[in-house]
Amino acid sequence: MVDDKKLEELVMTRLMRLNAVVHGVVTGTMVGLGIFLATNWLVLKGGRVGPHGNYIIGPHLSLLGHFFIGYEVTFLGSLIGLVYGFVVGFAVGYFIAGTYNWVVERRDHRGGNQSRA
Repeated sequence: MVDDKKLEELVMTRLMRLNAVVHGVVTGTMVGLGIFLATNWLVLKGGRVGPHGNYIIGPHLSLLGHFFIGYEVTFLGSLIGLVYGFVVGFAVGYFIAGTYNWVVERRDHRGGNQSRA
């Protein structure tokens, strides 16, 4: 009976854990593709002519250029944004999965100590 309970706890602990690398890759891919598609959508859509005779395409999305060096609302910029988006998304996804696993580990460890007392 005790072995069954320990086996059940082990299985539940393993099921509740997230694979941080996979979570990071999926999140990074989604963020990178989101920036890539949004940028190319605006490039294909075009923009209005600004006061200096230049095209204004995606003024809000172009603000990413302040954070992502080299990013512009162009096709080349969409590729740069894809890479930056993947890196940032991977870091955020990895951090979220790692934090989740840490919380689950702490909860299981604390719960295990209480059951022994």
